[in-house]
Amino acid sequence: MPIYEYRCSSCGFQKEFIQKMSDAPLTACPECKQETFAKLLSAAGFQLKGNGWYQTDFKNGSKAKEEVKSAACGGGGCCCG
Repeated sequence: MPIYEYRCSSCGFQKEFIQKMSDAPLTACPECKQETFAKLLSAAGFQLKGNGWYQTDFKNGSKAKEEVKSAACGGGGCCCG
């Protein structure tokens, strides 16, 4: 379930809540009880872990391409300049 961050425009109270995507947004502030509690817009964060495509294809940047060129020329680098 996603984590949503809310802030009250009346008292400034701010808190994160775990909710289903289908749940209605919260509107009543738990601190001041006003109907001024609104969901904040924030960037989604994620991390790539494990032995997946990231480690094998993109972790080393362009080093993999240089190694392929070197192997194709027999290691001498004569034709790939």
